[in-house]
Amino acid sequence: MKRIGLVLIALLAGVFATTAPLRAQDNTQIGEEIVAVVGGSMIMWSDVVEMMHLIEAQQRAEGYTSNREPRCEALEELLLQKMLANQARLDSLAADMTTVEQMVEAEVNQLMLEYGSLLAVEAALRKPVYQIRDNLREKYTDMALAQTMEMTIRSGTEVTPAEVERFYRRMNRDSLPMTPEMYMYSQIVMYPPSLDAAKLRARERLLELRQRIIDGQNFGTLARLYSVDTGTARQGGESDFTPLDGLVRPFREALARLRPDQISPVVETEYGFHIIQMIESRGNDYRFRHILIKPEYTTEEMTQTAQRLDSVGQLIRNGELTFAEAALQYSQDDYTKFNGGQVTNREIVELYGASARATTNRFTREELYGDYQALRLLKPGDISTSYMTQDVQGNQQVKIVKLDEIIPSHRANINEDYSNIEDMAIVEKQQKKYNDWLSEKIAAMYVRIDPKYQNCDFVYDWVK
Repeated sequence: MKRIGLVLIALLAGVFATTAPLRAQDNTQIGEEIVAVVGGSMIMWSDVVEMMHLIEAQQRAEGYTSNREPRCEALEELLLQKMLANQARLDSLAADMTTVEQMVEAEVNQLMLEYGSLLAVEAALRKPVYQIRDNLREKYTDMALAQTMEMTIRSGTEVTPAEVERFYRRMNRDSLPMTPEMYMYSQIVMYPPSLDAAKLRARERLLELRQRIIDGQNFGTLARLYSVDTGTARQGGESDFTPLDGLVRPFREALARLRPDQISPVVETEYGFHIIQMIESRGNDYRFRHILIKPEYTTEEMTQTAQRLDSVGQLIRNGELTFAEAALQYSQDDYTKFNGGQVTNREIVELYGASARATTNRFTREELYGDYQALRLLKPGDISTSYMTQDVQGNQQVKIVKLDEIIPSHRANINEDYSNIEDMAIVEKQQKKYNDWLSEKIAAMYVRIDPKYQNCDFVYDWVK
């Protein structure tokens, strides 16, 4: 069965434009026939129609076509959602209400764009706006609770090496995925020695902008003109409601001290320098504006650093140093200098809080970003000339790279692709755990399905 499950909420943001008019029409013209009841929650025919549109949109995006009857697939997705949400409430699990409110407002805004005004939306849906928001809030809360419940069920699943081996042995080799061409490489990274001067220039620039805002200029206008945070600059530096815990420590500490409309002093984080304006807060969630300025170097400063790094590269080519020795002595990247310069994704894993299992030293072309242009010119063992690039936080740097190995595209096998096979084994074990849990809960929870839909090709035993 092709499940929507965990990706449904993310999908919704991308399909409002195509589903909103259909959704409004369905609610007003089709009526409110009760299709099913799960616990104390009802599923209406209009809900099924809306879910059909969402599933079709997802399948188009994935290039996937289901052989199941659309109304039955949509109804089962809703049955699962209601079952999971009901159990989440029984287990006292919480929904991410910040995300729920964002989704509610996004859909209301989309409806306003479609119909031209809030009054037109109310007329089309035959409901006042507060009721429209309440209905949407209930829908998205159910989705968020279902997502949380499913993640809770699947979490904590681990497999032993013996289980991975057994999983691999019973797999049809032709069903194993193809692994794309992968690269393994090492690097030596340098930043210009004038970092302190660059930081001072960035700080002074922000102090100037802060004073301009205090003197009456618009914070949002200056953010659009000068902030290098591409994610917020177009919105005048403004962020949606964000939990304080989701912000890096210096930023959240400065934000928590602000009153509405107050502007912070200059704040330094690993991303650069910020000034912050607090807009409003709801408990631990804050909406704010900020301007980000990163330390920047002059062309001369970057060129001098590149020349210095090229000299190190020549020492390696002359045999006076190994690449590993040079990395330890000269590299300013703490993630690679102590292991011979070998590049892994550990910094990304730590930055996004992913499991340590996700750490790897193999990269596809798409994952190499700016490094691919240098690596594609090398043969294994070759060292590049220096080039200018950016680190994970977007700070300017200079590096040289050594191509260690190119792993050709091949069908996944347990010797070369153990972590991939392990992931597949975990997914299978998670699905079994999830299916067993659902079967038990479906048997215990009240479920009633309209007789017209009881002959659907359901995956689970909903009809009792």
